Amino acid sequence: MLPESVQTFIDAEIAANSTDFSDLRAVYLNGTLKPSPQPSHTDGLIAVSRHVLEGLGVHVDVVRAVDHDIPPGVYPDMREHGWARDDFPDLYHRLIEPADVLVMATPIWLGDQSSVTRKLVERLYGWSAEMNRKGQWSYYGKVGGVLVTGNEDGGKHCSAQLLYALSHIGFTIPPQADAYWVGEAGPGPSYLDDNRGAHNHWTTRNTVFAAWNLLHTARRIKDAGGIPAQGNVTFNWNLEDPDHPNPEYRR
Repeated sequence: MLPESVQTFIDAEIAANSTDFSDLRAVYLNGTLKPSPQPSHTDGLIAVSRHVLEGLGVHVDVVRAVDHDIPPGVYPDMREHGWARDDFPDLYHRLIEPADVLVMATPIWLGDQSSVTRKLVERLYGWSAEMNRKGQWSYYGKVGGVLVTGNEDGGKHCSAQLLYALSHIGFTIPPQADAYWVGEAGPGPSYLDDNRGAHNHWTTRNTVFAAWNLLHTARRIKDAGGIPAQGNVTFNWNLEDPDHPNPEYRR
């Protein structure tokens, strides 16, 4: 739980807001290794960011991926590639596709993102070749961010990997779109233990900054009708044609 003075300041900023964010949707993908209802330190950091978004009227969904049957792979539906069950297509259509903001949240294990988080990146990649109504890749117009927790070093490393992955598959990355909390090296308290993370004002500040930056960027992109479809339309390029790009492919 955040210190009262910090909570009061955050709530005052929310109350003073004059921009309407209520038509925006956000989804957090939590890569914790702990199934529900076990406490997740990563959920603890998500809660700070989520408080800002929900306080501004944003519709928020949080997915703890380990609670779902999500096989590894880089195809949209792994049931077509030998797996008996795949919950990811439902999550994509129901929560990810309609979202304006997507936040990858991961714990740190062995100095890196969790195996669950990496699997989510690969599954997101599997849908990146789909097209939006403008003929751009499916994630164009969506905004991406990252949250990281752990009791050892690796915060910036994980953020760098995840922010690059999101950018590469089409997400827009705002300024200062990540935040992390790490404790001392070696075994020790994590984010929720003894309210360690909640009393780290550096982490809280950056988490709040990232939340606002995600929304400001999403607001401007949505108001502009998305990313302009000029010079980045997929069906103008047929890579199987040795003479591409060919004007005949234009629509």
